[in-house]
Amino acid sequence: MDNVGLLVTGVGGQGIILASDIIGEAAMSAGYDVKKTDTLGMAQRGGSVVSHVRIGPKVRSPLIREGEVDILLAFEKLEAVRWTNYLHDGSMVIINDYAQPPLAVNLGYEKYPDDDEIRGLLGQRTVRVFFVNGNEQATKAGDVRALNTFMLGCASCFLPLEKHVWEEMIKQRLPAKVKEINMRAFEAGRKEMADVSR
Repeated sequence: MDNVGLLVTGVGGQGIILASDIIGEAAMSAGYDVKKTDTLGMAQRGGSVVSHVRIGPKVRSPLIREGEVDILLAFEKLEAVRWTNYLHDGSMVIINDYAQPPLAVNLGYEKYPDDDEIRGLLGQRTVRVFFVNGNEQATKAGDVRALNTFMLGCASCFLPLEKHVWEEMIKQRLPAKVKEINMRAFEAGRKEMADVSR
């Protein structure tokens, strides 16, 4: 595998950091070199959160440069748009169909883009843009807080790691009482993207 750059983004409280930790740990357990860095902007108040994760035979820096994100995993729609410049024409974008308008929108200073605008902006960089109903699927699995493992399931279809490696890392990182819910959410994410990854 060549080096792969994943950008995991969303808002505070969605489990971005845990999800990116699991990605890195799964890749390391499979024998890959991993570098990772996180940026949290008022995360506890719903601010922007982003993790850069780089995986490969040898990785020298955690930061992904503009135009070099291979997989953008966005837990919130506007957060996907913020990183458009980091995409290239082969990038895979998986977006949770969920909006949490920032303060400027709530106060009426800015307008939240509709789905067509979001698709248009991202489509200028790549045609591989997929919306998923992550909150709904996580709720069906047993708890909306399993959104992060649902999104991991989606992303896992595009990384050369065996399913059992993902499952082991998820089990290691989560309390016993929520493992079953999260495993259902992970499997739902894999099913969501199964046709796309073939």
